[in-house]
Amino acid sequence: MQPKTEELLCLLLWTVDIFSRPTFRNLTDSFEAWVYRNGFQVQLQKLERDKFLERDSSHPGDRLYRLTEQGRIHALGGRVPEVQWSRRWDGVWRLVLFDVPIGQDARRVRLRRYLRLRNFGCLQGSVWVTPDPLLGERQILAGGEVNVRSLVLLEARPCAGESDSEIVAGAWDFEKINQRYGKYLKVLDQFPNSPLRDVSSAKVMQRWAATERQAWLAAITVDPLLPERLLPPGYLGRDCWQRRLEILGEAGRRIRDFTT
Repeated sequence: MQPKTEELLCLLLWTVDIFSRPTFRNLTDSFEAWVYRNGFQVQLQKLERDKFLERDSSHPGDRLYRLTEQGRIHALGGRVPEVQWSRRWDGVWRLVLFDVPIGQDARRVRLRRYLRLRNFGCLQGSVWVTPDPLLGERQILAGGEVNVRSLVLLEARPCAGESDSEIVAGAWDFEKINQRYGKYLKVLDQFPNSPLRDVSSAKVMQRWAATERQAWLAAITVDPLLPERLLPPGYLGRDCWQRRLEILGEAGRRIRDFTT
């Protein structure tokens, strides 16, 4: 998805009542003119084709756009933090262990990239861990040749006195994660205080919005969003999420009220 289209999707998300009712309606003529000038009408159509937005198909001229669940999750960065933190954990760790032969470096890089994108934690270079069931990984391997000397998936519990908190600390770099959340909090502190009264103030808000999303994605993409019982002391993710709801809720109200 193009950055400008991402920006529009986030704008639509902001204009709901603090993410609770994914509806975007009653566009003013001034806003429609702004949409047209910035080429967002084409992007609205693309978002609709890609099923990030939806309208009542029986009324082609309807101006009511609604974020689909897919669109809402995408605008939030691909995952909904509250849902992730509140998920239940059965106390079982899932491990992926692999030993890719020398000469297959590209395969090793692809595997590590896949595990990182899936928010696995790295205990060692070839030992990765997650608290979540390995459903996707089982589907990928189903029907394929099994070679336990190359790759094996395990479900395990620590048995030599290792605590879950020690596993978390060893698998994920929460110092780095908190540093990114700290930078994000600084961006929230820079939220424009002046109301949206003219094009100039709207552009200031737009620039801040781009910075905010970039900082949020930088933090959320390295955060595994572990179940609550596994979160380490001093973790900043939940505080950032709550402040984000408050700030973007205010941003949405200002955007909805904006006229020129």
